Amino acid sequence: MVRLTKIYTRGGDRGETSLGDGRRVAKHDLRVAAYGTVDEANAAIGLARLYSEGDADAMLARIQNDLFDLGADLCTPQEEDAKRPRLRITQAQVDRLEREIDALNAELVPLDSFILPGGNPAAAHLHLARAVARRAERLMTELDTTEPLNPIAIKYVNRLSDHLFVLGRHLNDKGASDVLWRPGATRDA
Repeated sequence: MVRLTKIYTRGGDRGETSLGDGRRVAKHDLRVAAYGTVDEANAAIGLARLYSEGDADAMLARIQNDLFDLGADLCTPQEEDAKRPRLRITQAQVDRLEREIDALNAELVPLDSFILPGGNPAAAHLHLARAVARRAERLMTELDTTEPLNPIAIKYVNRLSDHLFVLGRHLNDKGASDVLWRPGATRDA
């Protein structure tokens, strides 16, 4: 576990922060942007949980914990240290998301159009979280071109956005309350 006894350290007062391996980098470093965006997705999920209950809330709670694991994975470069094994996202976490997506999707009204973010508050917040997760994925894949990342971490964030989309639809009366896009409907309005 992590024990935080002091919240401010003054270590970042000059625009730098420490990675998980102790290396100092600029706060605008692509790696920091990637795990910061994962944190932002986690915060949006926290808002969705204010309107969720039961199985949906339990899924989101697990995902929030996973996102801290993902942040730990991203903040530590891929070089492995046998003396200090690093926390990495695992295939089991991806598999769990896939099982949940399949179970949720089996109950949904089929889509006849793209949907607009909205519906009830939980779904609207999940659509926001999905968009932030997609941004995190873009940052992660960009970072991976210069600094190799855990490939399972990239799979996880890709599956996460799918999960948030499907769960949002599920919370919108299993898709019956989705707000559908009507292509060109407002051009002459």
